[in-house]
Amino acid sequence: MKVRVVRVDSSKAPAWADAAVEGWRKRLGRGLPTDEQIVPIEPFRGDVEAVRSAESERVLRMVGRGRLVALDERGEAVDTAGFVQLIATGRASGDLVFALGGPYGHAQSLRDAAWRVVKLTDLVLAHDVARVVLWEQIYRAQAIATGSPYHHT
Repeated sequence: MKVRVVRVDSSKAPAWADAAVEGWRKRLGRGLPTDEQIVPIEPFRGDVEAVRSAESERVLRMVGRGRLVALDERGEAVDTAGFVQLIATGRASGDLVFALGGPYGHAQSLRDAAWRVVKLTDLVLAHDVARVVLWEQIYRAQAIATGSPYHHT
């Protein structure tokens, strides 16, 4: 079982974000298999809903049998303990897939298909910042689950 992140993004993420994500993934090591996949941003042709819908359909095709957690600013707030529990429960059923939407977010169809819809913070974050925060929180959850001293209470 693995944790996957599917993100709607251009293929040209900033080097600092890629480096940060790779750092967290490297620290996770073999203890928690991970993967990250990119869904290309849909070109904007004047219809935001059409963009959301097309991107969300492609994300949903990549989820497969995994449990989908849609990251959305309108989602449920979870604290660290809740995030640890979310990962533990999700992984118990197979792959756990986190979806980071594009500039216009997720379509309602994706939110409806998700096992959970959560927000990382009450703040609205730039896409690349949200990606790095997500990976750090995945690492933190794994550290807590394994008793690593990374997380101090």
